Amino acid sequence: MKTFEKIRNIGIMAHVYAGKTTTTERILYYTGLIHRMGNIDSGNTVMDTDPQESKRGITISSAAISTFWKYASEEYKINIIDTPGHIDFIIEVERSLRVLDGAVALFCASSGVEPQTENVWRLGSKYKVPRICFVNKMDRQGADFLKVVTEIEERLDVQPIPIQFPIGSEDNFQGVIDLIAMKGLYWTNADGSNWVEKSIPDELLNECQEQRASLLENIAENDEVFLNQYVDDPQSIEEEQIISALKRATLSHRLSPVLCGTAFKNKGVQPLLDAIIRYLPSPDQMPEILAQRANANESFLLKRSSDQAFTALVFKVVVDKHMGKLTMVRVYGGSLLSGDSILNTRAGQKVRVSRILEIKADEHSEMKKAEAGDICALVGLKDVQTGDTLCSLDQHTVLESIDIPEPVISISIEPKTAKDVKIFGQALAHICDEDPSLKIEIEEQSGQTLLKGMGELHLEVVMEKLRLNQGLEVNRGQPKVAYKEAVRNEVQHRERLVKQTGGSGQFADMTFTLGPRTDGLTGLQLIDQTKGGVIPKEYMPSIEKGFLSAMQQGILGTYPLEHLKVKLLDGSTHEEDSHAMDFEIAARMGFRKACEQAAPYLLEPIMMAEITSHEDYIGAVNSDLNRRRGIVIAIEEREKRKMIKAEIPLASTFGYISDLRSITSGRANVSMRLSHYAEVPGHLTKEVLNES
Repeated sequence: MKTFEKIRNIGIMAHVYAGKTTTTERILYYTGLIHRMGNIDSGNTVMDTDPQESKRGITISSAAISTFWKYASEEYKINIIDTPGHIDFIIEVERSLRVLDGAVALFCASSGVEPQTENVWRLGSKYKVPRICFVNKMDRQGADFLKVVTEIEERLDVQPIPIQFPIGSEDNFQGVIDLIAMKGLYWTNADGSNWVEKSIPDELLNECQEQRASLLENIAENDEVFLNQYVDDPQSIEEEQIISALKRATLSHRLSPVLCGTAFKNKGVQPLLDAIIRYLPSPDQMPEILAQRANANESFLLKRSSDQAFTALVFKVVVDKHMGKLTMVRVYGGSLLSGDSILNTRAGQKVRVSRILEIKADEHSEMKKAEAGDICALVGLKDVQTGDTLCSLDQHTVLESIDIPEPVISISIEPKTAKDVKIFGQALAHICDEDPSLKIEIEEQSGQTLLKGMGELHLEVVMEKLRLNQGLEVNRGQPKVAYKEAVRNEVQHRERLVKQTGGSGQFADMTFTLGPRTDGLTGLQLIDQTKGGVIPKEYMPSIEKGFLSAMQQGILGTYPLEHLKVKLLDGSTHEEDSHAMDFEIAARMGFRKACEQAAPYLLEPIMMAEITSHEDYIGAVNSDLNRRRGIVIAIEEREKRKMIKAEIPLASTFGYISDLRSITSGRANVSMRLSHYAEVPGHLTKEVLNES
């Protein structure tokens, strides 16, 4: 019988090329799930099953797998999700962390805290996921364990606690010292399956004693139970007491244990597995989750337990060639049997589960029953989307959904041949089911199909997926930036809709002010300041709907409005001719007239770029940034390399990666993420609008 305390739901997260997939591969090997270690360079890893992942050497889609590890004579089930490191696929990290109980954050021992590491760490904090750290690649040139620990503290706003210390580094990396047990661990064979315990080398003893003293002191400062014994009799503290106190501090997000090793050279992975069991939570050790009753609009706390009603969150939808649509879920409460009928709360539909599958990357095995704490796939569900809540038929429970980032770039696409027109729409629907950060739009003026995504690489991967997975060849246009509009001034406007036909007429009269929001938020802020019921309250949803629909296409071009504040001041109705729809139409008409007087302007997405380059090329990199309207925010020293932080308009970044490689002879790399939207310079606005 499965027990909660024997389950760990974890993610592996880090910057691209930090070694996530290699580490996961070693975990699967040492837990006995696979019998031959794959490597990224060979394209034969278990987790990167997509042909593009093998070709590019990066993780594109988060992959889940279940394995078992024996710790202290007890067997534990570990559900692992290996997430992408590239910023274009941040949705995969977002939805994975939403359903996980803990995470392992990987850091390169020579590169330290890299840009995407900061992004995924912030997401971990957003979803309150306890984390442990693994400083990987200790065999790499320039590896510096303590420097990485310092960077973690300075850049991630967390207190890292080393529980290991490396024995050597770079080519001389031999093993690790366990600072809790105060013993050395040396790996003795090439595949890393055997290691021996030895005493700590004399030259490292003083350093390790200092590190252990710091470890105990930091735990005492963050755990009251441990503090009492630490003050009374520090010599009597046993290993299990340290482990228990450190776990409590980790689960409360006060500390993050730090380990080290080199996954590629097969050293340090088994102690990492022990640390996952020791310091990361079982499902029942996580707080209750906030839920709502959809039919009663009331909030309550859902206990993570099998004796609750069935409740699960859909975090991913995968279209499998052989099995059709697989709905990947995290079960938070209750249990589910194959053949059970459940409710999709968003759609209000009853759905039947034909099969339950345990996830093993691209392979699956049958499960008779899914229980609270499980991550599994359901077969047979229709009209299910990422973020949907599935629950017992009588519960109508709604869990907090998953944030989907707004796309910032688009391309026009069309099928290459007439015979592909029939499958074109279906193929696009499939990829949007799998990746909710993609959006499909039909441009009104040209009738073109626009595919919107998170970056050039994202769209490039989608194009290849359409070809490989859907058998669809498409023509694509040049990338386009997702501009937005805003208004500068507040203006007052009166809109009257008066139409009289043979039957019932139309009448709506409203006076309002329209201008920019001043609260720093996006979207529509509608404030009703009318008095005496001059506009009935039941018309307000229609007025809001009218303004919202009008905001989808601005005044200057076809771009949506970023934010808007509307204050209704006065109005009137006709006893017979006024209807809710009339006020919706009046809102749309009044919007356009008022916006024209409110000084509309164009906004463009600005990317935060972090460029790491050899210092010899800094001048060339800066010159190129200036040419692209980039603004350098900071330059940080990293031994003989420098990291430039710069803000660059997205419109200027097309082709930037290849250009950067060219001007630095391949000795620089860049990571970019959306920072904010800013006003397009006046001299470029006309050029942008002419191209739209």
